[in-house]
This record gives sequence, structure tokens and C-alpha cells, in this order.
Amino acid sequence: MDSIDLEVLKTSAAWLAAGHRCELVTVIKTWGSSPRPVGATLAICDDGTVVGSVSGGCIEDDLIDTVRVHGIVRTLPEIVSYGISADEAHRFGLPCGGTIELAIEPLHAGSRVAELLARLEAHELVERRLDLRSGAVTLQRAVPGAVLLLEDGVLTTQHGPRWRLLIIGASQLSRFVAQIATAMDYHVIVCDPREEYRSGWNVPGVPLLHAMPDDLVLELKLDSRSAVVALTHDPKLDDLALMEALKSPAFYVGAIGSRANNARRRERLLQFDVSAEQLARLHGPIGLYIGSKTPAEIAISILAELTAVKNGVPDALQIQHAAALSPPGTDICARQADSKKRDAPASPP
Repeated sequence: MDSIDLEVLKTSAAWLAAGHRCELVTVIKTWGSSPRPVGATLAICDDGTVVGSVSGGCIEDDLIDTVRVHGIVRTLPEIVSYGISADEAHRFGLPCGGTIELAIEPLHAGSRVAELLARLEAHELVERRLDLRSGAVTLQRAVPGAVLLLEDGVLTTQHGPRWRLLIIGASQLSRFVAQIATAMDYHVIVCDPREEYRSGWNVPGVPLLHAMPDDLVLELKLDSRSAVVALTHDPKLDDLALMEALKSPAFYVGAIGSRANNARRRERLLQFDVSAEQLARLHGPIGLYIGSKTPAEIAISILAELTAVKNGVPDALQIQHAAALSPPGTDICARQADSKKRDAPASPP
């Protein structure tokens, strides 16, 4: 499963190879409410086919209609704005007068899409610089954390996995986590020294390394754009890796297991060289509470929590598994309403 960014580029390259004309559309600026973030991309073929998204669908419809009526006639990149007026905001579905600014770039052999894809296949984070006056493109290795920039007629974008995720254990759950995380622009690495688990691994684009997890954690030199999830249920594999990960700047470290297993794990880690402050960074039981049961649902739960942490969502707004003590099927809203009634002061006689 590719990320949307990668799918757009691969489809564009296929269109060019087949002799089609196509354009790459990139969100470069938004004001007010906008359905898609800066950096979102879409590609449109000369037959009106699109891949990717830059809005909730209304702007895509306008782009498609324009191509079907006039064809692709641009020879140089162009900056286009939607939603400046109230009428346009209503027409294009931009709430509250929101405005979106797009760079529309006609692609050709000099756009270096194939070269960009080759570098992305090597898991390289690439900076692409587009000269809006000439259409010339240059590529170079990007700096982690860099953002889209439009300056002096040059549009600079970043492509490739912006985040890293190390998964410990090659289980069925790991497969779902790896697939979803890859689609979210993570460079995913799976580590499992157990041969019986490694033989059945088959997730395209996600390497499975035969190494001890704690050694790999040190080798990867985790930074603030890295995350680690331990999914083996085996303390011999998980604990030492968690110990090293909790000492690193990784923004997220989590481990699967029940509340009882999590409590025992924390006791073991404190006996190692892990401080109480470092241990407080451990997410376990892992994931947000969504009543998940199947491996696919649990993977969504894990990545939901990871995303919340990455995006700075306060803990108070997250429903942790450890805090979800109601049995499955309990109406949480009703339970909260009952709780408020119990806590309310008695009415005067």
C-alpha cells in the first residue's frame, strides 16, 4: 500500500510513459477552513482521469471539467486560487470563505518524476525544486522537518517518508500496522529474530530484519521523528528494545499487552537502567480505546494514538485503553450522563 503522494507520482510516471499529457497539482497555501493540507497533491491526465486529492472533491470537479473542455494547454507552471470570493467559496465547497492556492505544473521528461521515484524507492527523503518561470526541476536530499516553501518563484516540496516506525515482531498485527503506516508516509522497518515468524512475512516495501531489537534500536539512532511499537508479547525481545527506545528522542514508544502485563513490564523496566521519567513516556496498553477486537482494528487503534501524539493532541482528549474499564457494548455517553447526575448537587426541597 503506497502513500497518496507516492501513488500520485507513480500514476503520473505511467501516464507520461504511455504518451499522455498530465499535470501535477499541489496545495501551496490555504486560508480559513480547507479540506486538504498544504503539500497535498493530485495528478490529472489529458482524458480527465485524476489520482490524489486537493479538496473535498469540488475543486477536482472543476479541474476535470477544464481539462475535458480545453485539454491540457499549459506549457509552464501556474499558481491558481480558489475560493477568494464568497460565491466561489460556496461553489467550491470551501467553508467559511476558505481559500486554497494551487500550483499546477504540466509534467514532461524534464520534470524528473522517474528519477524522483527511484530515489523514493531507496527510502530517501527528497527535496524537489520547481522553477515556476521555466518549469525546470532539480532534486536533492531533503532535511528532515523541512516544509513546503514558495520563494522567489521557486516551489520547494518534500517527498518520501517523513517519519520512521520500527515494529518489533512480525505478527499478523504487525502486517496491518506496517501497511497502514506506509500509507501514512512512514518509513517502516520490522524486526524479528524468530525464524518461525519471519518465514511468512510478505509486505511489499517493508523490510524485515533478522536482528535483536535492542541492537537495531541503537543502530537506527532514533530521533524525534521516530516511533517504536513492540508487538511480540515476549519480554525477552520487547523489554531491552523498549529500554533503549525510552532513552532516545523517539516521539512515541508503545507496547502491546493487557493492563496486568503492562504493570509487570513497567516493574521490570524500572529494574533496568530506566528512570521513572523515561518510563512515563511508555504507551501501554498501546492504542486508543475504540473497542477494537480484530488485528486490523487494533492496528487502527495503535496508529490513532501514535498520530495523536505526533500531532500534539493533549492526553486529556485521548481515551486510553487503560482508562476504558467499561465492558464491551457499554454506552459511554449514557455512562457519562449517569455519572454527571450522580455528581450533581441535590435539588433543594
